[in-house]
Amino acid sequence: MTATTDIYDLGLDANAANFVALSPLSFIERTAAIYPDLPAVSYGAVKRNWGETYARTRRLAGALAKRGLGKGDTVSIIAANIPEMFEAHFGVPMAGAVLNTINTRLDAEAIAFILSHAEAKAVLVDAEFAEVAEQAIRIAGRPDMLVVDIEDASLEGTRPIGQLTYDALLAEGDPDHAWSLPGDEWDAISLNYTSGTTGDPKGVVYHHRGATLNALSNIVTWSMPQHARYLWTLPMFHCNGWCFPWTIAANAGLCICLRAVRAEPIFQLIRDEKVSHFCGAPIVLNMLVNAPDALKDFSHEVKVMTAGAPPPAAVIEKMEAMGVEVTQVYGLTETYGPSVVSAWQEKWDGLNGEARARIKARQGVANIALQGLMVADAETMQPVPPDGQTIGEIFMRGNVVMKGYLKNPSATEKAFCGGWFASGDLGVVHPDGYIEIKDRLKDIIISGGENISSVEVEDVLYRHPGVLEAAVVARPDEKWGETPCAFVTAKPGNELTADDMTEFCRQHMARFKVPKTFVFDELPKTSTGKIQKFVLRDRARAITDDS
Repeated sequence: MTATTDIYDLGLDANAANFVALSPLSFIERTAAIYPDLPAVSYGAVKRNWGETYARTRRLAGALAKRGLGKGDTVSIIAANIPEMFEAHFGVPMAGAVLNTINTRLDAEAIAFILSHAEAKAVLVDAEFAEVAEQAIRIAGRPDMLVVDIEDASLEGTRPIGQLTYDALLAEGDPDHAWSLPGDEWDAISLNYTSGTTGDPKGVVYHHRGATLNALSNIVTWSMPQHARYLWTLPMFHCNGWCFPWTIAANAGLCICLRAVRAEPIFQLIRDEKVSHFCGAPIVLNMLVNAPDALKDFSHEVKVMTAGAPPPAAVIEKMEAMGVEVTQVYGLTETYGPSVVSAWQEKWDGLNGEARARIKARQGVANIALQGLMVADAETMQPVPPDGQTIGEIFMRGNVVMKGYLKNPSATEKAFCGGWFASGDLGVVHPDGYIEIKDRLKDIIISGGENISSVEVEDVLYRHPGVLEAAVVARPDEKWGETPCAFVTAKPGNELTADDMTEFCRQHMARFKVPKTFVFDELPKTSTGKIQKFVLRDRARAITDDS
């Protein structure tokens, strides 16, 4: 049989005229050219339009390039949701470098590990976190790392720790700096660290293509109109703010920055800035529904996207009764944040509040950027039946799955199973194809949207001289979703108290990881000596606040 030539390949090659690497950096260039005078950033007295913001990101890129930073170099940032954090999402990759946003809740040792593992050449430090950053920089032992202080007039009693300020760095750059798109859309754009479940955190590498697609998917998922007014309640350090810095640039919207997530300023900004969209973990929603009614004095339409832990249906119902439309999404750091959405259908419009909330509490279906979503038997990779009962592991595939784990080929290979990314979460598929999480394969605790490794907490507990054995599991919590519950067996002759253990933990880990509950007892074990965590989970669920 004679081979045939595909006529659609003859002379029709990709070239500079018909192929450009996908990158979210193109969004800010376009928006600044079309809408230079529209507001881009609002933070207290700081108000900047898109023309000004684009010029600042180009200055940052130019300044970093002048200092020798470029392709393959890591630039870290430790900052709250302030304008400089937003600008870094563009200026750093414009220089060809990779942006590493660091969780501001971490302790110095964890930050030091990240700076060292990422081989950071520079770190931008928000004045609020100068003390912990200074400790981390010292522990990391990277004397040649450029340290830049981000000043903030709203903070008092801060001191510089770096070689120069952020504004001084910008002054070194050119507002007309001639940056370029990546040579390959597979090039890394950012590096996000997980909260390690079995040891050190893993560095998740994002590429320009995935960031572009998930940023655009956010607009479609939420039916966002042009010029949305977005409030930053979700940390930008978390999965690059679910890609929303790039989304808002594509949308030509307004970034309303917020340093501290509290009910009063959130409601004030919703009212005064006419916020149309914001994101947050269920704990944020719970805080808002339980806020004083006097604060809830807005009348315009507001939408919230929530993820981090399955939100209670009751919280969704109360949010919508307050006039805020809730969309639940699901994803992982490895999938650029949300890649699954509880997509609403018109046939559900007639449901009452409780039934409506139950539907919205399901994780849902793949967003438009995720190619495949499957719940399957982890051994056979056979999909489970859509009966809402058979449990399997959740798998994903597509352009919004990470490149892999930085400098960790074994973990990368393990995560990519048979052409799919293994989430480590267990779920079911309902007859309509919507998935719902039922449990977690990993002993991970999600508290207030933050991942806490039970192994990491146990490691600290075992450092206490009076502890013989320790195990940590999740305990349901009305405010935080769940919190760490520690079961501890004391060494003979030692008397341990919850107060003593709490204080010890606070000295060795970030405060949000400290167990809220301590139980002193013998630990249940199998015949081979393995601690039975499923028994402890049942015990933790049965604990009442007055028990």
